[in-house]
Amino acid sequence: MTPSAGIRALLANAIDYAGLFPPTSLPLEQALGNHARYVRTSDADMLGAFVLPVAQFGAAEPFLHFFDEAHPFLVSALGAKCENEAAFGEQLADMAAAIDRLHRVHGSRVRVEQIEMPLPPEVTDSLFRDSEKAFAGFSLRTFWESPIAQAQRVIEAMAAHRRLGGTCGFKLRTGGTTAAAFPTTVQVAEVLVAGATHDVPMKFTAGLHHPVRKFHASVDTKMHGFLNVLGAGLLAREEDWDVPQTATMLADEDAAAFHFNDEGFSWRDWQIDTEDIEADRVYITSFGSCSFDEPRDDLRALHLL
Repeated sequence: MTPSAGIRALLANAIDYAGLFPPTSLPLEQALGNHARYVRTSDADMLGAFVLPVAQFGAAEPFLHFFDEAHPFLVSALGAKCENEAAFGEQLADMAAAIDRLHRVHGSRVRVEQIEMPLPPEVTDSLFRDSEKAFAGFSLRTFWESPIAQAQRVIEAMAAHRRLGGTCGFKLRTGGTTAAAFPTTVQVAEVLVAGATHDVPMKFTAGLHHPVRKFHASVDTKMHGFLNVLGAGLLAREEDWDVPQTATMLADEDAAAFHFNDEGFSWRDWQIDTEDIEADRVYITSFGSCSFDEPRDDLRALHLL
C-alpha cells in the first residue's frame, strides 16, 4: 500500500539508526553496511542519521566508501559521559576537531547533522554557552541528555539559553535492556509537556523500536511505542495538553486508536493536520533505534506502510 502523507510526515527522517548499540550491538562494518543499504531503499525518507560515537570516527573511515554524494552518510555524533564541567569542555573541543576533520577529508559524502551527549552531573549555563562556541562553525543540532529526574530543571535552563539565541535540545532516554531502564508514562509525559511548554526540541533514545506500547518478555516490562511518544509530543504542543492527558496517550496499547491519512494523524478524538505535523517536527525530532527493519516490519503489520 502507499503510505499516507500523515505517517510520512510523522516519521520523516525520524529513525536514527543505532545498530552499534544493545540489544543488537552489531560490529561497525556490518552496521555501516546496513545503513548504506537503508539509504537506498524506498523507505529512506524515514531514516535519520547514523548514531556514531566520536571515538569510533577513525574506525569508521575505511567503510565510508559505502556512501556517495547521492547517498551521503549522515551522522549523529555521540559524545561520552563526562564527570565534570572541565572534562565536558575538553570533550567538546575534541568533538569539534574530529567533526572538522571528517568533513574536510570526506567532503559532501559525509555530514555530521547533530550532536548527542550526556551532560555532567552539575548543569550550569556555561555548559550551553561553551557548546555553542565549540560548534559555532558547523550547521548542526545539539541534544543534551540528563537523568529523567533532572529533566524539567535542565529543560528550563535550555529554554533560558534558547531565549538568548541558543539552539540546544533535550535527549530523553525512554528505555534500555532491563525493565528498570524504562521511565513511566507519567515521567515521559512530564518531559514532553515541559518541552512543549518551553519550546525545547527533543529527541529520544532506547526502547522505541515498536510503534505502539506493549509488554515485551525480552525486557519483562511494557515498552513505549514510538507512535505514542511522537504523537503525544506533537499533540501536547498543539493542544496544550497537561501531564495526565499526555500520559493517557502514552499508555494506550490499542493500535486501532491510531489513524493516519493524507490529511494527518489522529488518536482517538484528537487530530493533527499534516501541515502542523511537519511544522512541529522541528521540536519532536527523532528516536534512536538499534533496528531500522523492526519498526518498518511492525508498521507494515499494522497496514501503515
